[in-house]
Amino acid sequence: MRLIVARCEVSYVGRTTTVLPEAVRLLMLKADGTFMVWADGGSPNVRPLNWMTPPTVLEEERAGDDSDGGLERLIVRKQRADERLEISISEVLADIDHEVDDVATLEKEGLERELQELLADAPHWCGEGFRLVRREWPTDIGPVDLMCRDTEDEWVAVEIKRIATMESVQQLTRYLERIRLDPALASCRGVLVAKWIKPQARVLAASRGIDCVEVDVEVLRGNREPELTLFAA
Repeated sequence: MRLIVARCEVSYVGRTTTVLPEAVRLLMLKADGTFMVWADGGSPNVRPLNWMTPPTVLEEERAGDDSDGGLERLIVRKQRADERLEISISEVLADIDHEVDDVATLEKEGLERELQELLADAPHWCGEGFRLVRREWPTDIGPVDLMCRDTEDEWVAVEIKRIATMESVQQLTRYLERIRLDPALASCRGVLVAKWIKPQARVLAASRGIDCVEVDVEVLRGNREPELTLFAA
């Protein structure tokens, strides 16, 4: 992993054009080609200011003709798309490489992990007629918990949380954006499943066409019968 701390201006050119004004930022380049721009600060959500997912190509421009000259410009671009990040560097404060060990996918802990296992065995609790295709469906930004098909044989991405917040909706939205890049999955819809879903998360989910489902853990465990939803005559 390469870490560069530099005073720089960052421009994105692609589906739109954006500019981050000059400031001291952390530039992170991972071995798989992921590139991220970080700031030190303020936001409650730990997310980069800008990023580019792999595969990417990195181009460096240095002062003069000497390869040891000062780094002046970085261009990070997609291999097969007209997208790029252009970083104009006025001062490099640090530029170091680190060997980072590969790690297994972070496992869900406690109730959230149990919910995923229980719902994988009984996906109909996520939606009527749902059938499981795969747990931990991979995307290039992380796995979505369950990938299912519904009664119309349409794809459904299910994200499972203990408590679903607005960030949970944002996370599922990002997964759907990546999943829908595959033409075969372009109509994939999302379902957010949790023991409890915060009201603000419900509002945001509804605005993005994401369904919300609350589940009773004790019912899933078989410790309690589900509440009746039909009334006797």
